[in-house]
Amino acid sequence: MSLDAHLATLEQRHSALNEEIASAHTKPAMSDAELQELKRRKLVLKDEIERLRHSAH
Repeated sequence: MSLDAHLATLEQRHSALNEEIASAHTKPAMSDAELQELKRRKLVLKDEIERLRHSAH
């Protein structure tokens, strides 16, 4: 997988998590712990995207 394709995949996953987090704010069934886990996963993806972008330069 090329770096660009990998970055695109990570960005899609990040965007999907962002939408899931936004939707979770309207769902009372999601616990705070579940919401925190989504936010943690989103941050991990963001960090990996930034790391890959900087290592490519």
